[in-house]
Amino acid sequence: MSSDDRPGRAAHALIFLTVALDALALGLLTPVLPSLLRSLSRADAAGTAGYFGIFATLFAAMQFFAAPIQGALSDRFGRRPILLASNFALGLDYLIMALAPSVWLLFIGRTLSGIASGSGAAAYAYVADVTDPERRAQRFGWLSGAGAIGLVLGPTLGGLVGSFGLRWPFWIAAALSLMNGALCLFLLPESLKPANRARFDWRQTNPFSALVWLVRGHRGLLGLVAAGVVMSLASQGASGVAVLYTGHRYAWSVLQIGLALGALSVIGLITVIFLVGPATRLFGDRGVLLGGLAITTLGLLVGGLAPGGVLFTASIVAVGVGAICGPVYGGMLSGRVGADEQGRLQGAWASINAIMGLAAPALFTSLFAAAVRPGMNVALSGAPMLLGAAMLLGAIGLAWGASRPPTAPAAVAAS
Repeated sequence: MSSDDRPGRAAHALIFLTVALDALALGLLTPVLPSLLRSLSRADAAGTAGYFGIFATLFAAMQFFAAPIQGALSDRFGRRPILLASNFALGLDYLIMALAPSVWLLFIGRTLSGIASGSGAAAYAYVADVTDPERRAQRFGWLSGAGAIGLVLGPTLGGLVGSFGLRWPFWIAAALSLMNGALCLFLLPESLKPANRARFDWRQTNPFSALVWLVRGHRGLLGLVAAGVVMSLASQGASGVAVLYTGHRYAWSVLQIGLALGALSVIGLITVIFLVGPATRLFGDRGVLLGGLAITTLGLLVGGLAPGGVLFTASIVAVGVGAICGPVYGGMLSGRVGADEQGRLQGAWASINAIMGLAAPALFTSLFAAAVRPGMNVALSGAPMLLGAAMLLGAIGLAWGASRPPTAPAAVAAS
């Protein structure tokens, strides 16, 4: 099916809406989780922080294990069943969390939501199914933008609704997920043709074997995957420590930090939705990938060295524009595997992002903690940003050769 056909456009629109609603439901919970944990556990501030850390780790760990399973299942049975199961499971899970009488039941709910949220692999595979290879970077950018819209609006709406009661965001999240499932049930056609479906092998669901398959089973992917690992680690680590850094070095208030993060999200959103297509037509996928990495590197370098908040604010613009390399990178990976492997690819990549989500906070916050010890120069607090910039320089080196078009590309059926 060509992406220019009417069913293709309708399918894209529904998948984008599905991803946006999924992210919106997840974002709704962010502002109220700490307060609900404190209320149920009756812990002090330190204890609540500990519970919150476990919550974050549980979610990432479950995604690490669930994404390859969902990706492989979607290659065998199609994308639609996975999306349906995920949305309805999330709806029921949010209901459980809305009614949870104890912190432990809340933990169980968080574990289940981490498993069900692995459906992003199926969503990206769906887009790959109905999009010609040369347009995938642009469509992946739109899909990324759809998720960003949900994550930007979700916390804001969650804070407003949560002011009326800590459980209300969970009820709304449940309603959104169940509505999402209903939309997919009645309106979303299957994208994966029977001829392009793969055999299911339980060995494919092991996240570690999925990563091995990704780099050993496809010519020229090792360097590209290595570059992506470094990109993911650097971006998640630097963004995660930004709140601590700006509060310590520039004495920014909560409002200032919130506005800065909001500006970063908006700039990144505009970039991935509106600039990916024109940029790839002008400079090609490889040029945009390397250029986006270079811009992000410059942004982190300036941010880590900026003596004042004004210059750091300028660095935010660079990092936001540098987000252009994300969907282009995803399109490159997608173009190098077959039509019957798109789900497995997206599952493996989701696992990589999840494991980087576990490793990045530990590495970057440890470096920040060491840099802000009593007696240390305040300028050293920018060390995590500089580490991120150094990592991205390494990613540019890896991507320089690995991003060249393969001499014998895999046959990819966009149908």
